[in-house]
Amino acid sequence: MLDKATIILESFGPGGGAFRLTEISESTGLPKPTVHRLAADLVRLGWLERTGARYRLGTKLFELGSLVPHRLDLREAALPFLQDLFEATRETVHLGVREGMDVVYLERIHGHEALRLPSRIGGSLPLNCTGVGKALLAFSGADLVDEVLSRPLPSLTPYSLTDPDGLRLALEKIQVSGLAYEEQEAALGVSCIAAPVFSGGTTVAALSVAVPRSRFSPARLAPAVRTAALGLSRVLRGAA
Repeated sequence: MLDKATIILESFGPGGGAFRLTEISESTGLPKPTVHRLAADLVRLGWLERTGARYRLGTKLFELGSLVPHRLDLREAALPFLQDLFEATRETVHLGVREGMDVVYLERIHGHEALRLPSRIGGSLPLNCTGVGKALLAFSGADLVDEVLSRPLPSLTPYSLTDPDGLRLALEKIQVSGLAYEEQEAALGVSCIAAPVFSGGTTVAALSVAVPRSRFSPARLAPAVRTAALGLSRVLRGAA
């Protein structure tokens, strides 16, 4: 039953949409009576929420995820630097960590006019399609890079980097400059600069600033991103 409940929870995509039982049954391959019974239990536990005939992920999952110790500590340490980066740029900023072949977003700060981005707190995106993901991948070791490049590279937009040779070259440039650039690879009309965050010589996270292409100015944004990442790395090194 626990395996089937997990399948139901994982059927909800990063868009955070709400679905009917029939839709959940079709996407999971589970019989509708099974989905109905487990969904009722998940609602009772707070892992799902029900509005009318539709179900969405419940706030209990967010509460549990926010209590993961190392992520909670990292997010709390990073918040002052993310806030400084937002104040310096007045653009959308992110903090992300690697989980397998994806980047998982721990924090996102934006102004009143938020960019339309696929990123969300607690959500995940492919490493190769985001600035944060490429910054993490570039400094996570040759074995991981080879593993990522050995698989089909996912795409979020027509500009996503899906050519293995092109991605390897991009990662080599990131290793030299310490900055990752992403242009319309995760969302059309949006560009991004990211930098890795280290603790004890290990890449533990990356942070970024995302802007509309019309306002994309690496000369203005890159120093702010680099300063925030270095500052957070110093704090984490001191706490290690």
